[in-house]
Amino acid sequence: MVVLTAFGALFLGSSTMAADGDATRGQRMFQNCMACHSLEPDKNLTGPSLSGVFGRKAGSLQSFNRYSDPMKSSGLTWDEKTLDAWLADPQRIIPHNQMTFPGMKNAQQRADVIAFLKQASDPKSKMAQQMPSTGDGMMGMMSNAVPNLKHLDNATRVQSVHYCGDTYEVATADGNKRRFFERNLRFKTDSSGDGPTMGAPALVPAGMMGDRADVIFAAPEEFGKFVAQSC
Repeated sequence: MVVLTAFGALFLGSSTMAADGDATRGQRMFQNCMACHSLEPDKNLTGPSLSGVFGRKAGSLQSFNRYSDPMKSSGLTWDEKTLDAWLADPQRIIPHNQMTFPGMKNAQQRADVIAFLKQASDPKSKMAQQMPSTGDGMMGMMSNAVPNLKHLDNATRVQSVHYCGDTYEVATADGNKRRFFERNLRFKTDSSGDGPTMGAPALVPAGMMGDRADVIFAAPEEFGKFVAQSC
């Protein structure tokens, strides 16, 4: 009962949701969310897919296994009101959740995003298909979007990684060797349909502050095959 009262106070106390949202404006704003959220069913990125989010209980998408305990136990169901409160201040509505987004203080902007989501999150909607492509290869990663890494150009396909002192040297199929300070290179895996094929890891510019690039492998067992310590 206390939790319900707290949520009710939050919904009443947060900035009143703008009366009418504009889905077209919201679609443009949603491009900022695409680095972490997809509108394709069960295509999960850093965060869960938002396909079918309206009417869904928070923390319940079966294909996403990285929900925090506070999210799973929140008891929220996503609708206009709960999404407005969430977009305004994620940590206030569900304390200690893992969402790093600080919140959107402008009520009209929230209403616009919600209006877009209400249409585009419908699995049968064509609005999601109108979102700009994330692109391929190294350029696709520049906007923090997730490129398809199945078909790599020579500048992106990693041949070997050598570590010496505090430096990683990454050799790519175009014959170039790029050197990175050890704290500026991150190793990742992507087992999704967009991930690289076995034996062909990808070098892509990083979207994280401080990182310069990522080497993305198809599976963890490839680390030892491509990364060697030698000077």
